[in-house]
Amino acid sequence: MNPVRDKHLNVIASVGLALGGVFGLAGTFVGRANLRNIAWEIDGLGLIIATSLLAIKFSRKGCDAIAAGFLVFAIGEAVMLSGMAAGLEGSVPAFAAGTALWATAMFLISFPRELSLWVRLAGFVASALFFVTATELFWGQPLTPLSSPLPFYGYPFLVITFIGWIWTLLRENRFATPQ
Repeated sequence: MNPVRDKHLNVIASVGLALGGVFGLAGTFVGRANLRNIAWEIDGLGLIIATSLLAIKFSRKGCDAIAAGFLVFAIGEAVMLSGMAAGLEGSVPAFAAGTALWATAMFLISFPRELSLWVRLAGFVASALFFVTATELFWGQPLTPLSSPLPFYGYPFLVITFIGWIWTLLRENRFATPQ
């Protein structure tokens, strides 16, 4: 393991998670469809990069469930990204599949005791809310990515989880010993 490389990858993953959180939330509040799509494009690409790097990181550490969770998250985000240009109603099938994958990923990442308890709890809440959202979508409920109460109230828990992941990565960088 190369501590300098790992620090750089932690920073890149943190930036990707931050972009995902900021632009994801921004997209939910933007009134213009084209601006929302661009915000969610940046959000999706940042999260795909971040979670792909985190999948590799946790695989190298031997944390297979967490690594698989980050891999599933990246896949879910890529599925969602594929529907964004179709607009809110057109993106529903991709959103349904993506939220199901998010829910599964968050569960896989939060179950092992590798991360702090508060990060894991936020992840479990996000997982449960997105599982309910995905189930409603697959049941045929007319939801879009902006529907309230779900999925709208799931996004803050997702972003809190991102903040926890960022905190974990930056804390690791702070206490890493150079070799």
